[in-house]
Amino acid sequence: RELILTLAVQGKLVPQDPADEPAGVLLQKIRAEKDRLIEEKKIRRSKPLDPIDESECGFELPSNWAWERLGNLGDWGAGATPSRSNSNYYGGKIPWFKSGELTADFIAESEETVTDAALRDCSLRLNQVGDVLIAMYGATIGKTAILSVVATTNQAVCACTPFEGLSNTYLLLLLKALKPYFIGLGAGGAQPNISREKVVATVVGLPPLAEQSRIVTRVEALMR
Repeated sequence: RELILTLAVQGKLVPQDPADEPAGVLLQKIRAEKDRLIEEKKIRRSKPLDPIDESECGFELPSNWAWERLGNLGDWGAGATPSRSNSNYYGGKIPWFKSGELTADFIAESEETVTDAALRDCSLRLNQVGDVLIAMYGATIGKTAILSVVATTNQAVCACTPFEGLSNTYLLLLLKALKPYFIGLGAGGAQPNISREKVVATVVGLPPLAEQSRIVTRVEALMR
């Protein structure tokens, strides 16, 4: 399974189609969308990420793919844990996911819920249907899921709203392929963990949008 995922995100699982719009053009559209969302105050302007160094590119990229950092392909943010001492924060209608609950590709039901007051007071990010989650702490590092409901998370989970041009199902597959890498990044501390900063700085190969769909279809068939 790990080999399938590795080959998939290196462009070695399905043939490239010269008729596909190159990922370089796709990146221009993604950057334009990001600028528009910032201008409309729908997302915050994030700290610019470093240019990609050749040493960060770990394989030979297909000619119509492009290198990019994950942080430039979507809007990323971690959650928080509302104070347990305030009963007004828990038992509401908003699902609140912890990292151990990322147990399937699509998730809809959380063990706990929080209130609108918690959302307002506690720096919680309200994630939308289709957002992709990744766990960052302890034994759950690299676990992933796509939200089937509007929900929030604790601080051990980072969420991404992909920009148009990055399929959320391809991003899920990409993060699964990166799980061993993230586990390696988290090693060394008393409790292994990664951070949002480490996730967004990760360099990945971006395929054309049509190829993203073909890769996901092929991987699903092979996994079955």
